[in-house]
Amino acid sequence: MDDFANASFQPDIVALMDTALANAVGKLPHPVSSAHVQAIAQTILRSAKEGERNIAALETMALLELQLAPREA
Repeated sequence: MDDFANASFQPDIVALMDTALANAVGKLPHPVSSAHVQAIAQTILRSAKEGERNIAALETMALLELQLAPREA
């Protein structure tokens, strides 16, 4: 998460991101790997940093990016 060292968010935006993260992780089959949680969190952070404020959009972008990410062997 090095790309976000200087990012700052208002408490209401942090709450939106937290909800989007919980929603996205909740849609994954269990057990959910920490790598998947980190990838989802990074997408949400990046999207919020770019100005996205819609919870459903943050969640959807994170899940779509997770699907498109190269799979580890």
